[in-house]
Parts: sequence; C-alpha cells; structure tokens
Amino acid sequence: MTEPDRVTWSLAASIGARGYTTTLTAGGRHTIIADEPADAGGDDRGPNPYDLLLASLAACKLITLRMYADRKGWPLEGVHARLGQTRLHAKDCDECESDDGFVHRIDVSLSFAGDLSDEQRSRLLEIADRCPVHKTLTHEIVIRTRPADGDG
Repeated sequence: MTEPDRVTWSLAASIGARGYTTTLTAGGRHTIIADEPADAGGDDRGPNPYDLLLASLAACKLITLRMYADRKGWPLEGVHARLGQTRLHAKDCDECESDDGFVHRIDVSLSFAGDLSDEQRSRLLEIADRCPVHKTLTHEIVIRTRPADGDG
C-alpha cells in the first residue's frame, strides 16, 4: 500500500538571481534568513544550512527536555547545548555502521542548571535523544524533490 501523495507544506523558501541569501518562512509567519559565510561566496547574513540543521536538533532536544522536566516536576532551571558537525571517513568512526566513504557525526554537549540528582541528569541525557528531530535524523529518511505544480 502506498502513502498518499498529498503534502501539508510547512516551510517555504526562496532565493534570488544573485548571491546565496535565502529567505525561509515557517508556518506562514516566522521568517529566517539563511546564507553562506563570506569565505564561501555568501554575504553571511544568516546561519548556513548546516547551522540550521544543528539549530533544529538543539531546539528539539531543549524543548523536549523542558517538557519532560515540567511534567516530572523536576527543578530544571535551564539547559545549555553546544553542537558540532564533523564529516569523517567511515573507517575512522568506531560507532558508525558504515565502513565505506564518509559519514557525518553530530556531537551534542548538554549542561543542566538546577538542583538535579545524578539520576535525573542521566535520565535527561536519555530523554534528549528521544526528541522527534533526533529520531528523524537517526532513522531512514526519504526526501522527494520534484517540480512544483504547473512548473515544467
């Protein structure tokens, strides 16, 4: 059985004839500017696409942690996250399934503020990896790119 082809669009993006500055509109009301850094030929007017990918993951993890701590009544006063993305040879990655070509590794560092026990901190680390964006990035993804309706 195939999935229906109908899509609910949640993000629109546009770019002009020159430069790499891209305007992203989420939910029809939130605008974000993406660009490339100057050393890559851009105007550095916003985060680059990999920064936005990491930002999505960070936001999802932190929102998920806040929801979980609130539901549990835990004294989580705040969370600070740092993320980095590295492209490396698969053969140099001990935790990777692939051993051929390149893989991308995302490293996430979380620090928690609040009077939390070691068990609570450990549980929060587990919960962070259960956010929807983390699950999406670590499971199979199918991306379908096609012309817009009426566009050749």
